[in-house]
Amino acid sequence: MTELPEKPHLSRLFRLQFEKAQNAYVLLYPEGMVKLNDSAAEILRRCDGERTIAQIVADLEQSFATTGLHKDVESFLQAAQERGWIK
Repeated sequence: MTELPEKPHLSRLFRLQFEKAQNAYVLLYPEGMVKLNDSAAEILRRCDGERTIAQIVADLEQSFATTGLHKDVESFLQAAQERGWIK
């Protein structure tokens, strides 16, 4: 398992945007598009290179009035890093 970056950000190969036709956030890249579920989109929207993973988790927990998201967010970020979405 590769160590996650302290302040994750999207790889320059990908662009996150809302697609009306898909009614969802998508990651666009030269070879295509990845349609994201709501949870993935909320996490990736916060990967701006400014926030730490702890800050991303805190923001999500506050925004959705919940706790205990750290493990799930970290697991998703690990998968996103393996796919080259974040750095």
